Amino acid sequence: MSRFVINRVFWFIPTVLVLIALTFLILKFTPGSGVISAGTQSITDEQIEALEDRYGLNDALPVQFATYLRNIATFDFGESFQFRPQRVNDIIGRTFPISLQLGAMATAFAVVVGISLGVLAAVNQNGIVDYISVLVAILFYSLPGFVMGFLLILLFAVWLPGRGIDLGFNVGGLASWRDWVLPTVALGAAPLAQIARYTRSSMIDVLKSDYIRTARAKGLSERMTIYRHVMRNSLLPVITLIGPIFAAVATGSFFVEKVFNIPGMGPFFVESIIAKDQPMVLAVVLIYGVFLALMNLLVDIVYGFVDPRIRY
Repeated sequence: MSRFVINRVFWFIPTVLVLIALTFLILKFTPGSGVISAGTQSITDEQIEALEDRYGLNDALPVQFATYLRNIATFDFGESFQFRPQRVNDIIGRTFPISLQLGAMATAFAVVVGISLGVLAAVNQNGIVDYISVLVAILFYSLPGFVMGFLLILLFAVWLPGRGIDLGFNVGGLASWRDWVLPTVALGAAPLAQIARYTRSSMIDVLKSDYIRTARAKGLSERMTIYRHVMRNSLLPVITLIGPIFAAVATGSFFVEKVFNIPGMGPFFVESIIAKDQPMVLAVVLIYGVFLALMNLLVDIVYGFVDPRIRY
């Protein structure tokens, strides 16, 4: 097991380095100068040149990359071009915990409801419950998060209150626990559908296995068969989804945060991409990439413990 873990950790490092290099090169070869902030109407070429010198953008490419790696090693991402004079570290330190909490809540919602829907659909295969579960999964999977967000706002913040049914769901800010509900559902809808589909498919395959027929033939109750044998084996593929899903929703809630006016990383990242704010974009992409690689690493290690066959 130790060799298995060391091998996974070894591949984690070059993955992150390749991600850093690719992101850096793509930004460098993208047209435009990120030092020109949005809303800057009158700025001379001399001022642009001075700003580029100040941020080291006129240095040779290897020098810029070496400087960037040194800054990463000291966890210093510099000053944001778009949100001057704020530093990237301050923006991320203020917004990332909010995005992380929203992502954790959306992942928990997706896992609990998705596995429940998948189990119900598999146990009642080709029944009314199965058809409803599949319909809900297809509907949730087909709608992007920001579209789901707009629909939830129209339903719970506009249509129902207009008819005298106010459930207290506010849009904009995070003043109470109710303000987290709609963004959590909007962000977790697509992962929920994915988990439900995988759970259903995996459980149906396991239900057809020989050892399940043997368990039933031995007189084991249907509930114990499902709980002790079917779910334990059918949820192994679902485990591989949870890590990447958590990383994606925790750092990829950009448009959902924009729709619900949540002060997370989303609004800053969207505006930074438009303005080619190199320090901000590089920092967020690095955080997302490291987080995703770390989640994959943890899933691989957990999977190795759960299923000994993986280690070999």
